[in-house]
Amino acid sequence: MKRFTKLIIHATNIHQGGGRSLLDALLKVLTDEVILSVDERMPLPAGMANNVQVKRIKPFVIQRILAEKWLAIATEKEDVVLCFGNLPPLFRLRGHVVVFVQNRYLVDDVDLGDFPPKTRLRLWVERLWLSSRMANADEFVVQTPSMKRLLEARTKGSISVRVLPFMQAHEGYARKAQQSETNKGKDFDFIYVASGEPHKNHRQLIEAWCLLAKAGLFPSLKLTLDKVQFAVLCGWLVQKIEQHGLNVENLGSLPHELVAQLYGRAGALIYPSTFESFGLPLIEARQAGLPILASELDYVRDVIDPEQTFDPESAISVARAVKRHLGMEVQPLPLHDAVGFLKHILGRTE
Repeated sequence: MKRFTKLIIHATNIHQGGGRSLLDALLKVLTDEVILSVDERMPLPAGMANNVQVKRIKPFVIQRILAEKWLAIATEKEDVVLCFGNLPPLFRLRGHVVVFVQNRYLVDDVDLGDFPPKTRLRLWVERLWLSSRMANADEFVVQTPSMKRLLEARTKGSISVRVLPFMQAHEGYARKAQQSETNKGKDFDFIYVASGEPHKNHRQLIEAWCLLAKAGLFPSLKLTLDKVQFAVLCGWLVQKIEQHGLNVENLGSLPHELVAQLYGRAGALIYPSTFESFGLPLIEARQAGLPILASELDYVRDVIDPEQTFDPESAISVARAVKRHLGMEVQPLPLHDAVGFLKHILGRTE
């Protein structure tokens, strides 16, 4: 008699952000026999199937290593192991190992200098873990072509990399907006759904809002920054709001249900992030029918065609995109011919 193949989901470092949302979506649809090893801080969804055996892992180094040893012992030849936290198993397993990679910091040559020392150390260790244990994976799964290219460069083509984008509900997704949207009837002009890591680029966004304020423009903007985790950034934000009278409000970190409601009240999504592995809010905003202003970068074009784009490293470019979206004309340069140029140089402008 053929032995039943079980699925082991190894998610010992997932408990917040986009990883939490995606893992939550998976846990809601499990039907087969499953063993879940998960960070003890990860809340489990209501109504999760009873056939899921849950092994809680404390977020400490020793417990993480012990969990890796447990995984090596618990995995049988016929099993499928889904490593859902970017990292391959620490030890070679007997089953088929699929590693879901969604943290671009681990596969891209991005400087980590803007992170606090503790976060920088964690990312450095995870980069080392991924690069030194790639051979323990039978295949990698990513969400976009950009991530596939980056990971294939790391693996040098030695391990299969598949693009399998997913989210909790895919209905209503399209690359382009289905119809022209305006801010009429909306509670506020723009929303930016993002945490406060350096690549989310909040500072350039707010500098753009400062430029708009100097020009007498005060579009409303809602942010979703955790006020404790990103206290320094939030303090700087408050100073900018007070200094320039910005129409900006930080709503704090919100559950997904409330974020979904905000999309319905917003005039547009603005997304100045400098890089992403997927950019889930881009998909969600498109599903909600919002126009999108976003960085002119590959990760954006992987998933949607925005209505306006900008250089995320330039506050001027961001501000100009906002003006275009709001239908404000930018005057052309006062261009002269050579004769007119000489007249101005010589002071003969009469």
